[in-house]
Amino acid sequence: MKTTKHICIGVIVLIIGVIIGNGCKVPESIANKSGAQLWGENCNRCHNAPDPKTYSDDQWDAATEHMRQKAILTNTEINKIRVFLKSAN
Repeated sequence: MKTTKHICIGVIVLIIGVIIGNGCKVPESIANKSGAQLWGENCNRCHNAPDPKTYSDDQWDAATEHMRQKAILTNTEINKIRVFLKSAN
């Protein structure tokens, strides 16, 4: 009985470790994409994305912060999108 309990605890600790370790990793589906790709895929889902030259860097900061929350984007995604949008200015 004690051995079974120890095995169960060990398995639970292992599972928690894997979840925590992988939870901080950026998925390859995001890591391998450019800001332009992420912008095209995410922003055009709901509306026509404006030309990157439409807004200043400060305006893009405000717009992307709003859309990060609304579109439920990760920090990695939104940072790549910001870099892309600001590179056009």
